[in-house]
Amino acid sequence: MRIALFVTCLADGLYPDVGRATVRVLERLGHTVEFPEAQSCCGQMHVNTGYQKQAVPLVERFADVFAGYDAVVAPSGSCVGSVRHQHAMLARRFGSRDLQQQVDVVAAKTYELSELLVDVLGVTDVGAYFPHTVTYHPTCHSLRLLRVGDKPTRLLRAVEGLELVELPDADQCCGFGGTFALKNADTSTAMLADKMRHVLDTGAEVCSAGDSSCLMHIGGGLSRIRAGARTLHLAQILASTREDAA
Repeated sequence: MRIALFVTCLADGLYPDVGRATVRVLERLGHTVEFPEAQSCCGQMHVNTGYQKQAVPLVERFADVFAGYDAVVAPSGSCVGSVRHQHAMLARRFGSRDLQQQVDVVAAKTYELSELLVDVLGVTDVGAYFPHTVTYHPTCHSLRLLRVGDKPTRLLRAVEGLELVELPDADQCCGFGGTFALKNADTSTAMLADKMRHVLDTGAEVCSAGDSSCLMHIGGGLSRIRAGARTLHLAQILASTREDAA
């Protein structure tokens, strides 16, 4: 399968290894992964802050850049949620009929990593090795908008050496929410404190998730209190091998 990597702004700017890990996993499974250099932001940030019309050029670019691939994968439930739901709304509201059709075609083949692996490629064991105790935080967009369900945890349970421990109140938001963390800092901090307490209650060495934004929020909090636990994206765990552990 010819797959395009939509790396997302956060991975591109702050967590490039998440994008590289996504590529490693898919290439290990025998697929061709390409990185279209003309890609840009999906526009979620604009839409969520009220600048819907200004996001339309980004929607047009996304539909054009990713049109020729069998599938598009992103290591972010949040950005895939934007592509699959917000893009259609913007195309109907501000775009042409042609754009609406283009958006529908591309959105239908755009997947969050665990969706692509489990639902499209039919894989749960990707040949990973990660001898650590891990707990998993199901991010809001992946849980409620994409409804990925247990796909990420099925992938983690198949990783050799990994012990998966359940996160208490896992479906509660970590408090990031993009600009929510800035505009409602006190509430966001309180939600983060709850999430960190639950992570630490598990005794896990690593808290994983499918969105770098949530991991940035949780990981920042854990590092500030020197908790010892760390955060790692699902793609990075799935990309790990015995050679990495050596």
